Amino acid sequence: MNVLSKPEFHDEAKAREWLETELWPSGPICPHCGVVNEATGLQGKAHRPGVYQCNACREQFTVTVGTLYERSKVPLNKWLAATHLMMASKKGMSALEIGRLLGLSKKTAWFLCHRIRESLRQTNLEPIGGKGKIVEIDETFVGGLEKNKHRSKRKHVGTGGAGKEAVFSLVERGGRVQSHHVASVTAKTLRPIIKAQVDGKTLVMTDEGATAKSLGKGFKKHGMVNHSIGEYVRGDIHTNTIEGYFSILKRGVVGTYHHVSQQHLKRYLAEFDYRYNEREALGVTDEMRMKKSIPGIVGRRLTYRRTDKEGQQVRA
Repeated sequence: MNVLSKPEFHDEAKAREWLETELWPSGPICPHCGVVNEATGLQGKAHRPGVYQCNACREQFTVTVGTLYERSKVPLNKWLAATHLMMASKKGMSALEIGRLLGLSKKTAWFLCHRIRESLRQTNLEPIGGKGKIVEIDETFVGGLEKNKHRSKRKHVGTGGAGKEAVFSLVERGGRVQSHHVASVTAKTLRPIIKAQVDGKTLVMTDEGATAKSLGKGFKKHGMVNHSIGEYVRGDIHTNTIEGYFSILKRGVVGTYHHVSQQHLKRYLAEFDYRYNEREALGVTDEMRMKKSIPGIVGRRLTYRRTDKEGQQVRA
């Protein structure tokens, strides 16, 4: 059976029941006081389906209160379908395509996709690597026109040319990736990220770039390859893992999204990071990836006004 033929993707009541099962495995959780399984489902014509009243604080709530979906006019089943489509597409799916498939306007689909990306953003990042583990670090540049890639209209170093934005990533071999949209690729900008997110006992791999070389020297174990002389692999020393991740990211940006704005790049990175961290090679199926993304909707409400304000601040 096609996964998208499941009832939770077509019926709003079934979608609500599915979401309650995923978010409330031990019974309804009151978003107002936090009490678990002490709520009564309200029945009758005076109440819409899915409304509960907490027996402790007497407040009413539904499963969407305090989540990404709160007060949304988009049917819940379409939220779940959009999430599954994004989680099952290795290089992403455009808002236009999702809108056509689900019968949503371009503006609604665009905002819906950004809200889903917001729920995927990693917070309280734990250090990656450790004793006996290898972490590859590198930077890349996304956006802008190909013809401008060697032209820099900015005065500071490490911007990658006109219209391009710098992305700095750390990938643990066989493990997770953590990507960051940075203002510039300099040791001053990148060193705090590495210090906070890479275990000091890690074997770090870099290329021959001056910035990467200086960052790698901060570790007792540092392997480096020199791409400028055609050296890409020397035993276990290479940066092929992170180059593979950048390949997926760029194919998504160029082939699927075509343009990624500066103010929203952090959310696109969250999307690609999440899919990589929950990839098939680690035994995660499309359905599992979608389910594992659901807890991220709690406490992550993103309003259109906030999203639009970010754009206005950048354009100003």
